[in-house]
Amino acid sequence: MQANVETMHDHVRISLNGRFDFSAHRIFRESYAPSLESKEIKEVEIDLGSVDYLDSSALGMLLMLREKAQAVNKSVSLSNCQQAVRQVLDIANFSKLFAIR
Repeated sequence: MQANVETMHDHVRISLNGRFDFSAHRIFRESYAPSLESKEIKEVEIDLGSVDYLDSSALGMLLMLREKAQAVNKSVSLSNCQQAVRQVLDIANFSKLFAIR
């Protein structure tokens, strides 16, 4: 998996590409960590438009990000989900935990 980070004022978009599974743990953590430390950033958007697969470990990583973001008063949203990815998020009831655009 690859991660591209784009910062816009108080918002950061992390665009993921490829398979989002346990092997992506380090890349994912390194992509969002600076945003959680920044006082200017208020929202972290995870763009899943180029993710063709995610598994339960990816769901766990998203939940961990949400928990860490809430601890520093930041929000997390998910965007551009492909149909297969959206189905996994719906089954896991992630729409109750995240803004999904």
